[in-house]
Amino acid sequence: MRLGINLGYWGAGMDADNLAVAQEADRLGYSVCWAAEAYGSDAATVLSWVAAQTERIDIGSAIFQIPARTPAMTAMTAATLDSLSGGRFRLGLGVSGPQVSEGWYGVKFDKPLARTREYVEIVRKAMSRERLSHQGEHWTLPLPDGPGKALKLTVHPEREHIPLYIAAIGPKNLEQTGEIAEGALLIFPAAEHLEDTALRHLRAGREKAGKTMEGFDVCPTVPLALGADRDVSALADIFRPYTALYVGGMGSRKQNFYNQLARRMGYEQEAAEIQDKYLSGDKAGAAAAVPERLIDSTTLLGSVDRIAEGMRRYAEAGVTTLTLVPAGFALEERIAALRAGMEALERADLA
Repeated sequence: MRLGINLGYWGAGMDADNLAVAQEADRLGYSVCWAAEAYGSDAATVLSWVAAQTERIDIGSAIFQIPARTPAMTAMTAATLDSLSGGRFRLGLGVSGPQVSEGWYGVKFDKPLARTREYVEIVRKAMSRERLSHQGEHWTLPLPDGPGKALKLTVHPEREHIPLYIAAIGPKNLEQTGEIAEGALLIFPAAEHLEDTALRHLRAGREKAGKTMEGFDVCPTVPLALGADRDVSALADIFRPYTALYVGGMGSRKQNFYNQLARRMGYEQEAAEIQDKYLSGDKAGAAAAVPERLIDSTTLLGSVDRIAEGMRRYAEAGVTTLTLVPAGFALEERIAALRAGMEALERADLA
């Protein structure tokens, strides 16, 4: 199992230290450094900044939002980042959610599975440098009855094939991801539930495409907080607002993918309570309603040995790249967590 790091969003309060964190991850041998975007910073700019000042670590978008860019623009960005980084770019895509898609980008959040499949097809066609033409439900290239021409990408990516990941949560999206991508970006992964909530659906998609899980990158994101095992409850409290935000407030009452995931993991009543309180404005109450077990099972908390045991469970469940989000607002805390992550990987005999 390999380790990655996710820098999250630029502008989240830790910007000045992000480069130092990425450089330390590069020095320690982390496999990939991801950057996110929602409706603030864009991931491409952050990744180019990191790539210019690191040597070996891959850079990846987790994620580029599908409603934010045309497929051709995404192909251009991916090819450019791969070229500038010397072949270190990984392309992660996701549909975002209805509130961001329609409220920020003005793109109707409809048929997300079909839209994703078509988007990936166009991106791959463009990055292969064949002349780009496409007749689909969501995109037509070139536009008919006009001056448009079937063009081909003028930039040569560093590699013939750039790895493509999709952020997936629901069963149908996971199955399609297994079918059309090289990796899945997962969130709130509990090792004991990973087979039922994700892997069996990914495997079904691979089988549909006539493939196995061999070479497919199962890549969940897991927060990490280093401390004494006796302080695990206090460490879990660090992530209460984070968990409450996603389970309670990331989306509408009818469409919250993270809330649905918590329900599939057996937290039906708790997920409903968290959402009710969050959407009513009681964010503190929503955070207090998050079960400690939900946090503990979807994070890595405690001593290096306890973190190593958690890593073993993820590896045994089928994770191939474990992306860490080190806790702490001080650079020293985040660097210590990074180092603890690599030490735990070695103690678990997974390096």
